[in-house]
This record gives sequence, C-alpha cells and structure tokens, in this order.
Amino acid sequence: MSLSSPLPRLAPAVYIVGAGPGDPDLLTVKAQKILAQADVILFADSLVPKQILDGVRADAEIIRTANKTLEDILPVMIERVRSQKSVVRLHSGDPSLYSAVNEQMQALAAADIPFEVIPGISAFQAAAAKLKVELTVPELVQTIILTRISGSASAVPEREELASLAAHQASLCLYLSARHVEDVQIKLMEHYPVDTPVAICFRLGWPDEKILLVQLHEMAEVTRKENLIRTTLYVISPALAAAEGQSDFSRSRLYHPEHSHLFRHKSAKS
Repeated sequence: MSLSSPLPRLAPAVYIVGAGPGDPDLLTVKAQKILAQADVILFADSLVPKQILDGVRADAEIIRTANKTLEDILPVMIERVRSQKSVVRLHSGDPSLYSAVNEQMQALAAADIPFEVIPGISAFQAAAAKLKVELTVPELVQTIILTRISGSASAVPEREELASLAAHQASLCLYLSARHVEDVQIKLMEHYPVDTPVAICFRLGWPDEKILLVQLHEMAEVTRKENLIRTTLYVISPALAAAEGQSDFSRSRLYHPEHSHLFRHKSAKS
C-alpha cells in the first residue's frame, strides 16, 4: 500500500512511535502510515521537530507534552482510547533507548489499554551514517556500547559506571551527557588514548544539525565553546579514524574471494 492510497481506520490503541533523530525522511514507513491515520498525537515538542507532523490529518488532535508530567499524559491517552480513538505517543529516536516508555507501557497494561511499539532510527545510527563510518571494524572494534552518565533525572547503576565501560575501548555512544562533559572526558581518558577520535553530534537530523570531529582531549573544550548543553550525542571510537583517513583497517572476510559460505564457494582465482 502506498502512502498516497486511502488508509484504513486505526484500531483504538496507543501507538508508541519512534520519530528518529529529527529528519522526517528517517521515519519508518509504518510510522508515517500511523501518523497519517491517528486521531490524537501526543509528542515531545522539545525533542521532536514539528516537521515530523507534516503528514498528519488536518483534524487530528495535537497535544504537546514538553511541559507535562506522566500524570498529565496518561489520563489523556487512556480516555481517548476508551473513547474509541487511536493515539500516537511520539518519542524522539527509538523508544527502546532513554524514552521513559517503560512506565507508560506498565500503566497502559494495568489500565487494560492496548498498545503497540513502532521502532525508530536512533541517533547513534544517524551519526554513523552522517560520518560515513562503520562502528564495528574487523580486528579493531566489534562492540558498540550505548550509555549515558548519571544525571538528576536518571541514575546509572554503579556496575555501569562510565570509566568501567570505557575500559573496553569499544565504540562508545554517549547520550544525555553534555552538561557533565568535563567529568566524562576525565573518565574516558583513563582508558582511551587522548587522541581517540570523538564525534560531537548536536541535534542530528534537525535544520541546525552540527557534527564536530575532535580528539578526546578536546571534547570538553569544544563542547563548551559551541555551547552544546542538550540534544548532543558523543561517539567515541577508534573506528572514527576512518572518517579522517588515518587508518588502514583490516578487510571483512564476509565478501572476500577467499571466504566461502553456504551461498558462495571460494573463488577459483584465490
């Protein structure tokens, strides 16, 4: 079914939709279809650009939630579904990461309100695409860690403290940490070389997107100079050296002529 075709009415339920990092073109097809059909849309307007709503129904009820608490939001969703309306709860990025959806899903289940989760592109994926890098490089780095530093809204368990995660020297994607960047830099430099590449990614997918590629020891200084205090993702990884043309990485064996598997025999020329 094309997006221009008439769409069937959505079943009364809450649809928790990942809006992606900000670019409307990065919405999934399913997310676009649901947004185009929904009766009610609650969206985190401080984190989701209004352009995401360009394709919604003219008569859809739009509710901004940046100034609301969960206690304000939940009764609205529950009442609308019980009134036989379809409700989109639109979150930035992907709902599985730092979206505070767990408590919403528990409350909806307790109220016997049906809901569905539609995934979205996360900022770390958008960052890698913009930087034109692969974050898992053979013989260099094969692990991606998604984390944040402890803040006033969410405490990080002690076993996941940043310095202990940095010890792996993996591709580390650091969310929600710009306000504590000096502390972050100190902890990272305990394990990563000071010249490890860092991508500072501000408001990915938004019109004022900014991506700065620096060395680890410059991370805090550049963040403060650019006044980046929110909506900033840090990608710390030896794989980023590829973006600067600094490294000659090992080739993956997957498409190598000397590598055979179920669907391809080893090349006779190898």
